[in-house]
Amino acid sequence: MSIVNINNVDKTFFSQETATTALKDITLSIDNGEFISIIGPSGCGKTTLLSLIAGLIQPTNGEIIIEGQQILRPSPKTGYMLQQDYLFPWLTIEQNITIGLKTMKKLTQDTKEHALSLLDKMRLIDKKNDFPSQLSGGMRQRVALVRMLATQPTLLLLDEPFSALDYQTKLKLEDLVSHTIKEQKKTAILVTHDIGEAIAMSDRIVLLSARPGTIYQIFEIPQELRVLMPFQARNHPRFNELFQLIWKELESLE
Repeated sequence: MSIVNINNVDKTFFSQETATTALKDITLSIDNGEFISIIGPSGCGKTTLLSLIAGLIQPTNGEIIIEGQQILRPSPKTGYMLQQDYLFPWLTIEQNITIGLKTMKKLTQDTKEHALSLLDKMRLIDKKNDFPSQLSGGMRQRVALVRMLATQPTLLLLDEPFSALDYQTKLKLEDLVSHTIKEQKKTAILVTHDIGEAIAMSDRIVLLSARPGTIYQIFEIPQELRVLMPFQARNHPRFNELFQLIWKELESLE
């Protein structure tokens, strides 16, 4: 069953002198529990599309529907994880992971315990009284993931969340995030420049054309890759075959 429906969406940005069309005629349905990656040339509108789905900006034409509700503003149905963790430096880790619950007036003993249980699964429960400056970059991103999951959103929006990390930490975090999303039975949309990351983590990959971004091609990830953890998927014989195919298509657009 589709949880997200993007119907004939255009987005044009207007200034006093110009009109720039970032996205044109985007139509896409995403099923419950599906992991979608969005890739494409620089400036093709990947992050713009994520911002539209989040309700941070509105489409010029078309509509975006999540669980039957048209998105006209930011919704508690969606959680957002960015390249930077944006933890509040003056709050402890426990206070950071519950700040969303507090803002939404959903902070109770039960929701607090749920957030702490997520922190425990991230192997960071011993850091709950620490401050962000005391944690490594990978740890901080795990805290950002907990903060997002603590409010129990239906849809997770991931905007290059691993790109600022060193390669080893990135690979470990890919596995952890993938496992957590599957365990929590969440639907996720990832924006990334990394073809390998998209293949290793996704059920489908949406390739956008150069600006204005349109859906140029959709790649289905083979089942034998989808059942593996991302690190294992990168070592599967079909991984490189698919990587070369997507690389050639992306190169043709740039």
